[in-house]
This record gives sequence, C-alpha cells and structure tokens, in this order.
Amino acid sequence: MPPINFCRKLHVSPAVFDKLVERISPHAIFYNNSNNPQLPVPIQLAIFLNGVGHYGNAATTQDLAEWAGVSVGTVYNCFKQVMIAILKHHDDAIHFDPLNREDQEERKRSQQWVEGRTCREWRGGFLCVDGTPFNLFQKPGWHGEGFFDKNSNYSLTAQVR
Repeated sequence: MPPINFCRKLHVSPAVFDKLVERISPHAIFYNNSNNPQLPVPIQLAIFLNGVGHYGNAATTQDLAEWAGVSVGTVYNCFKQVMIAILKHHDDAIHFDPLNREDQEERKRSQQWVEGRTCREWRGGFLCVDGTPFNLFQKPGWHGEGFFDKNSNYSLTAQVR
C-alpha cells in the first residue's frame, strides 16, 4: 500500500505504525492459552487506528468490522487490547516533573506557542494531540460560533507540539 493510502486510513506513517507495533507487542494482553489465537498485533493496531482516526458514520463498529473483515466483537476486543497495551506506556511517554529543568523549559515553550496562535486565556491548553476534532453535543454558550467547524459540527480540535 502506498504511504499516502496508509496514512489516510490509519492516520500515522508506516514508520510510526511499526514503532507502535514494536512497543506494544510484548504486552501480555496479546497472548493467551486458547485454541483460538488472537489476530496479529499489527492487524489489531490497524483496526484500532482506523477507528480512532474517524468519527461519525465512518467510525461505527460495523463499518470497521466490514473494512477489516472481522466481527463486531473482534473490533471491540482489538480496541480494548490495544488501549490496555498503549496505556502501559503512559508514564514513559507523558511526564511533567515540575522540578525537572527540561520539562519546565518545554512547558514554557509550549505555552508560548499556544498563546501566540490563540489567546492568553488558552495558554495553559498545551496538552492536546494530533488535530483530532472532539465533537461537542451542542453549541457552546460562550463564543459558540468559534467552535463551528468545516463539517458543520461544534467541536474542539486537539493539537500536538
């Protein structure tokens, strides 16, 4: 599959995908003593990434199952298992030690970057990820029009630095 198609479906590059597989594969959640083996970790991760990279009609469990050629229950199991494996790495990947000089400097740079692109009030909102829109269930009462996106939804968009 060409990298552009890979990225369009899974929202990560092939190199990032391979690194994620390498990091989560050793987790015990992917191994069992059953006569029914689990799907390989790369397939479980692909199902998970396709699902979290879409929302609305493109993200239904049934659509994911049809895309991957598996059952709805398998999609559910893949999501659960991949999340458990990813969350194991939380403390290794996310850390802000207020006493660590490097963490203090990174936090300050991130806050300045956010403030420079938004407003002073949003300066503290630097812990977001990847441009994913988080749909709101209704129009916010304060500056509601500012949350209306190109897809005609009220949403917040997460960003990573």
